[in-house]
Parts: sequence; structure tokens; C-alpha cells
Amino acid sequence: MSIPKRLQIKLKPGKEKPVLNRHPWIFSGAIDKKSDDALKDSDAGAIMDVLDHSGKWLARGYFNYQSQIRCRVLGWDQGVEIDVAFWEARLDQAFQARRGIFDPKNTTGCRMVHAEADLLPGLIVDRIGNYLVLQILTAGMARARNAIVEALVRVTAKHFGNDMLAGIYERSDEAVRAKEGLSQTMGVVWGNPPPEEGVVIQENGMNFRVDILRGHKTGFYFDQRDNRQAVREISGGAAVLNTFSYTGGFSVASALGGAKSVLSVDVSGPALALCQENVELNRASSRDLHHEIMEGDVFEVLRKFRDDGRMFDVVVLDPPKFAQSAAHVDRACRGYKDINRLAMQIINPGGFLATFSCSGLISADLFQKVVFSASIEAQRHVHLVRHLSQATCHPILFSFPEGNYLKGFLCRVLGENK
Repeated sequence: MSIPKRLQIKLKPGKEKPVLNRHPWIFSGAIDKKSDDALKDSDAGAIMDVLDHSGKWLARGYFNYQSQIRCRVLGWDQGVEIDVAFWEARLDQAFQARRGIFDPKNTTGCRMVHAEADLLPGLIVDRIGNYLVLQILTAGMARARNAIVEALVRVTAKHFGNDMLAGIYERSDEAVRAKEGLSQTMGVVWGNPPPEEGVVIQENGMNFRVDILRGHKTGFYFDQRDNRQAVREISGGAAVLNTFSYTGGFSVASALGGAKSVLSVDVSGPALALCQENVELNRASSRDLHHEIMEGDVFEVLRKFRDDGRMFDVVVLDPPKFAQSAAHVDRACRGYKDINRLAMQIINPGGFLATFSCSGLISADLFQKVVFSASIEAQRHVHLVRHLSQATCHPILFSFPEGNYLKGFLCRVLGENK
């Protein structure tokens, strides 16, 4: 088959193996300099063919000279064109992959498209009730935005019925877009705007009000769905401390798990207000629960609790990303060790610690070493009871291990290591 006449990038000798192994990223250092220089003025996000150094066709993707990730691969089939039919087929495949991983009768919110894991690098789509929230992180996806929205409408009707979708809202307001030469943008791209008061969803039978317009990311952290269920299972009769609580996902899970009390701590007052509302939305199933909110810096709060001798049966540590780049890894590890050490010191003997890192640059092995080091400094014997990861709607593609960003441990803190 002859190669169609379109823009091409040629790799340096020996740099084709990751592409052949279906890794979707091609960095600037892998591209032949002459080929790279020739594309300096190409349109950001333009579709291009990827060739090895001898000129053999390898893949097709979109190119952006402004990004260190020069090309993001969309497909390895030379006969497939990147058109509306392509986007519809890929989106349909992603929606189909969510079937059977949770009960749709009691879960009305989840991630429907998880970027590289769904072979759609730079694109995130979350379902929040009757709305889809779209997040575009790269120039290639921004260039195809209208075709993607058109395809989303048809695919959603196919999987959920014609009356399900009230609107599609774009939350492309991530700072990472600057690396692609993109400004931040938000707004309705199809249908009706989300209501100002938010949208109530269900997750495993729990009710949550999600603020699509102002919430973090797309409004809700669906990657913790399975881990919220794990915490729910250990909360019976427990005094629970949920730190970095945001809008109370783990607080509600603990309440419905039968916790006797829950304290939610976060630095954001508006997030805590929504956290309290989410607990009240589930009050019928947790009438005996005592729930408090506390606004403050988690590091300072944990130190005060340790110094005051205040103890808990379950502590949840779900901090934001500490390592934004490789240069931040050492500092991030110190932060993770600090909060885990403090948490272990305020857990009653036999109690549980659910601890997480969403920093992709912190591997599971490194995070385990950090938590081990924290246990030594806390002078506590600690069991690793269960490995925790991102929810099933956030799959990890074997050819893209970088997508395994969320790691966690459910630990049992046995007591002082005398």
C-alpha cells in the first residue's frame, strides 16, 4: 500500500521500538533532527504519519512542535483515516469497555474516556448524571473538538438512549494545556448548561452532589470509586478522620459503612460545605452518624491531633499531587512520609490507614518504601492489608504504564513497635 501524501515525521535509527510496542508517545529526542526542523511551522495538532529511519510506515498520530511529546499516536493501521467515523468508533469502544464493571442501576457517574488508556490521548470524558464533562488537554484533540462532540452525542444515544444526555460541558481549564500552546477554556459545547446548584449522582448507592461548573478537574474524583467502597467496608463503629476530604467521598462512604463519627478536614471552605451537604444527602442511611467539618492545613491539623492525643480508628490520606515534575519527587516523598507518620501516631491500635498518592512520578514501590519509612519513624508495627489502585473506569493500558498513576495501601496499624 502506498503512503498517502500527508505530513510525515521520521524517527532516528533504533527509535521505532516503543512505537512498534504500541506506546502512544513520541518524544522530540526520538525524531530525526532534519525531519523535526522541517515541521517547525506545521499546524499544532496536525495529523501526520510516523516513519522509521528507512522510511517504513509505523503509525499515524497528531504532531505539536511546541510540546516535548512531539507526536501522540492514534492508530497503527495505515488504512484508517482520522475522521468523524474514527472518533465515533474509538468513543464507542471506550463506552463499551465500561459495561459490566459496575451496576448502572446504582452508579450514574463514572469516567467514560480515559485518554491514552482508551487510545484517545489527551481526551477525558466523564459522565455526571445526564451530563458529559469533556476535558481536552492537547492541541490534537482541540483541533478535532467539533468532530469529537458530534461523535459523543451519537455514541451516548447508542449506549444510554436518546433522552439521557442533557448537555456536554467542557472543562479544559488545566494548566498543562500551556505546554501545548493552548489557553484554558470552559463552557457548553452541546445542549444545556449544567445547573448552578450541581448535579446529584449515585455511586454504589451513595448520593453525591457534583459541582460541574466550579469543582476540581471535571467536578468529581471517579478514580477513587472502588477505594471508597473499601473504606466503607472497614468503617463499622469507627471514629473516622478523612483528610484532604474535598467534597466528602470517603466521608459518605464511611457514614454508610456504619461509622460512629466522621471528621472531614480540608483547606477549602466551599468544598467542606458541599461535603456536609453530601453527608446530609445520605442521612437517611446514616441517622446515628456524628459528622464534623474542619477547615485547615492537614499537616498542621495532624500535628495538633498528635500533640493533643486525639485518636481515631480509621484515617484516610488522599492528598493532591505532590510531585508535579521529576524535580519535585524528593520533596514529595518527604511530604508523604510526614503525613503518614503523623497519621499512624493518631490511630488506635488495630485501626486502619488508607493512604494514597496520585503522583504519577511516584511508583508503587517507592510509595511503599515511603510508607514503610513513616512506620519506622512513627514507631508502629503496620500490616499492608490491601493494595489499592484507580477505579475500573480508569483502566491501565499495558503498553502505557504511565497511566498507572493512583496507588494506595490499606494498612492496619497494630501498635507501638516495642
